[in-house]
Amino acid sequence: MKPEIDKIRIDKWLWTVRFFKSRTLASDAVKGGRVKIKGAPIKSAYMVSRGEVIEVKKNGFTFQFKVVDLLKNRVSAPLAILCYENLTSEEELNKYNTWFTGKSRSEIREAGTGRPTKKERREIDDFKDDFLMGDDWFDEEEG
Repeated sequence: MKPEIDKIRIDKWLWTVRFFKSRTLASDAVKGGRVKIKGAPIKSAYMVSRGEVIEVKKNGFTFQFKVVDLLKNRVSAPLAILCYENLTSEEELNKYNTWFTGKSRSEIREAGTGRPTKKERREIDDFKDDFLMGDDWFDEEEG
């Protein structure tokens, strides 16, 4: 019988249930104030327990999840889904689905320019991060 854990670091939990690809990304999101509990930003060392509601701002979208189970190690996606309850509003989910529909292809570059250099790739990534991580870029479009 496996021992149950009562609390786990928030950055580790976000990584184990696959909200972020790496624990470093999860930790950076927490440090950047994009993860909140009860509306207040938290620290990476915050110990989350079952039943808590977590608000995660990722790629310009705000998701809400209720912690159902705590895991020590990262698990497969089908098992990870069982560890949280998605409380994200229908409006936010529709916005998310609309944004990502048909967005799987790469950006278009002019013919003959070739692949981006390492420097250009970093500039593109920085631009995307600035654009998508802006706290209220959706509010500007709506209002």
